[in-house]
Amino acid sequence: MEQTAPKKGGALRVVLPIVVTVLFGAAYYYLALPALNLQSREFWAFLGILLVVWLLCALLTSGVMRMDRGDVRVQGKLKGLRFRIPLIALGVIVLFNIIGGIVSAPIFHAQSYYELLDVQTGDFASDVAEISYSEIPMLDRDSSVQLGKRALGSIGATSNLVSQFEVADYEYSQINYQGEPVRVAPLEYGNLIKWFNNRADGLPGYIVVNMVTQEARLVRLEEGMKISNSEHFGRNLYRVLRFRYPTMMFGDVNFEIDEDGTPWWICSRIVKTIGIFGGTDIHGAVLVNAVTGESAYYEDVPTWVDRVYNADLVVEQYNYHGTLVNGWVNSWLGQKGITTTTEGYNYIAQNDDVYLYTGVTSAGEDESNVGFILVNQRTKEARYYNITGAEEYSAMSSAQGAVQHLHYTATFPILLNISNEPTYFMALKDSAELVKMYAMVNVADYQITATGASVEACQRNYEALLAENGIQVTDPVIPADQDTVSGTLADLRSVVVEGTTLFYLTMEDGRSYVLSAASCPEAVLLNPGDRVTITFELGEGDILTAVSVAKE
Repeated sequence: MEQTAPKKGGALRVVLPIVVTVLFGAAYYYLALPALNLQSREFWAFLGILLVVWLLCALLTSGVMRMDRGDVRVQGKLKGLRFRIPLIALGVIVLFNIIGGIVSAPIFHAQSYYELLDVQTGDFASDVAEISYSEIPMLDRDSSVQLGKRALGSIGATSNLVSQFEVADYEYSQINYQGEPVRVAPLEYGNLIKWFNNRADGLPGYIVVNMVTQEARLVRLEEGMKISNSEHFGRNLYRVLRFRYPTMMFGDVNFEIDEDGTPWWICSRIVKTIGIFGGTDIHGAVLVNAVTGESAYYEDVPTWVDRVYNADLVVEQYNYHGTLVNGWVNSWLGQKGITTTTEGYNYIAQNDDVYLYTGVTSAGEDESNVGFILVNQRTKEARYYNITGAEEYSAMSSAQGAVQHLHYTATFPILLNISNEPTYFMALKDSAELVKMYAMVNVADYQITATGASVEACQRNYEALLAENGIQVTDPVIPADQDTVSGTLADLRSVVVEGTTLFYLTMEDGRSYVLSAASCPEAVLLNPGDRVTITFELGEGDILTAVSVAKE
């Protein structure tokens, strides 16, 4: 009986596609870093790409597909397991993702999507305490970016830092640091060559912008940050996360510093809670020390961490809560009781946590809010406040209109409690993103709009307008660690001591006070005869750390 000789290269046709696919998959995984998780769309895309590579290799090695003068031609039929396996697997992946998306949709799980965010009703006057001037954040992100660049540039053109590093403008996370609202951003390598020259020492520091005093400073580290987004290969932050936690899905990665000034990366862990791909939520976070690279996963993150829940995710979850309150059908047809967030948000510092603030409006296209929400970005505790009034952009237009001759633009407002009145507070900036004035707009009546060159002046003007409109003004609350004095200024003198400018204020009753220019820059505007109120803390050497000095 005549035997048929095996086809030449038969083993190679089977092995080569597998080898090429494995090598391509390893390179793709190293670069794209998909989570090895069945609920990750990126994981299924990764598998799909590998199957396509396998199929192409099988076609090229089988002779079914060939190149003819630059054109790809297919001849013959696709037979054999090396074709059927990847084709069937591709079909299964596509079908699984389509079905998974359908069964996870809100139409089948309206109640579950509604319950993603547990919203409690709050009392504004008791929940949102009146805060002192030392706690009001006066800068938005764009202004912080400009100040951060200047802080790095101010150390001198000859410095190695200026020539080799830049500020990571995509960061500037707002956090509470040692009781004050600040924005922080790490340095990053200027380019690939500068990374190669400086990688041994790491990133030398980070920028801190105080949102109250508007002071920006560069913090130098004794040991550089070895783990960051601008690193390459094994020290890249996302590669560190993926190789240590291969199955975890990660959301936002925020740069923060603890109370000792140690830099950390806060990496929120994403979970899918509805169906297969629906109900995106956060379950704890991985904390990575930016200097040492040490990491740990926390279901309950430490209290010094301020940002775990991404603002966009919180807004998305509230919109589910507001639109699905009476079921999926009502969200499209009747729309009874439907509310959604407005087109912006901001952050408020409260009780050493950072809260997301956004207005809530009804389904109709009007220019008013029916209330607003505050959401703790560490715990996702959410409270709704039923206070009707102008929406944020109407308030911004009102503030800009009050100084229209100056062509200033208003930042997106934050919400303050001024004399138990919900009040929009915003900065007014010039074209260079520098803060020039401040504005307060009453939420209930945005015609009550006050501006001032300082926060103190703005609040005095605002409270005067409240009184004119028959709204009772309460006395401001002075924190326990602060004190206040009032009187007429009899004499004012300044002196420079070891590079620090000190102001000596003498009142008509003989009392004297010493203030530093750094803590009280507005003191330079005072003159003898002014009636003033000084809110202060006692600093070192009996020098007052002024919270505010206001003319009456």
